[in-house]
Amino acid sequence: MVWSICGRETPAYWCDRAPVLFPFVGRLTENSYRYGGQVYSMGIHGFAAHQDFSCLCPEPNRLVLQLTDNRETREQYPFAFSLNIIYELIDNRVQVTYQVENTGTGMLPFGIGGHPGFRVPLEEGEQFDDYILEFTGGCQPDRVGFTPQLFLSGQDQPYPLREEKYLPLRHDLFDEDAVILKNMSREVTLRSQLSPHGVQVSYPDMPYLGLWHMPNTDAPYLCIEPWSSLPARQDMVEDFACKSDLIQLGPGKTYVNTWSITIF
Repeated sequence: MVWSICGRETPAYWCDRAPVLFPFVGRLTENSYRYGGQVYSMGIHGFAAHQDFSCLCPEPNRLVLQLTDNRETREQYPFAFSLNIIYELIDNRVQVTYQVENTGTGMLPFGIGGHPGFRVPLEEGEQFDDYILEFTGGCQPDRVGFTPQLFLSGQDQPYPLREEKYLPLRHDLFDEDAVILKNMSREVTLRSQLSPHGVQVSYPDMPYLGLWHMPNTDAPYLCIEPWSSLPARQDMVEDFACKSDLIQLGPGKTYVNTWSITIF
């Protein structure tokens, strides 16, 4: 999903297009990690967003995109895998399914996530701060602690919501970059207090949620990002065999995770 204003994107605010975050979410210390006694280099959010996917079985309301390991990916990530991303349009809902298959003989460590951005305000005549995020069922989330360099600090803090449900939007919420939540409800609605229209994002199997727009700007959008895992710790070159929040997928196994966007 691509946010735009009058059909045009504004690179000054964000030049990406809803990238898929794989096989790592966020930053790695020194853009590096360890595995099997070797050190490998990989950029922020992994490499999937910069790879060409094959298009399988295109249908009017369904699209399957596939990425398999290749020479370029194996230089960064020495694993055999197949990643299918299935997009389905069901009435007013876009359903996104990630299927990761371990086609190798050893364990496959990875993280995965979405990064869709939505125009805010959705309606003409509204302002960014007319909008709220409403967490279905209420919750008491924690904000994942980050250092100024945007690595994990280990100092998570309670992130109180109004009435344990509502987060009123303000641009300065993102002056220190993304707000990453855990222990939140698995569904959130972006809506205005002035309009009946909005967007609902459901992510039943994602334990983390990123909220972001370009820091220190009045950017007219919000990214709502379901994540399976977290960035690296400050000053720690992570070992992918030991990083506790990464998925460890056995040989021949397939991981499936479905989340959705509903427009109303």
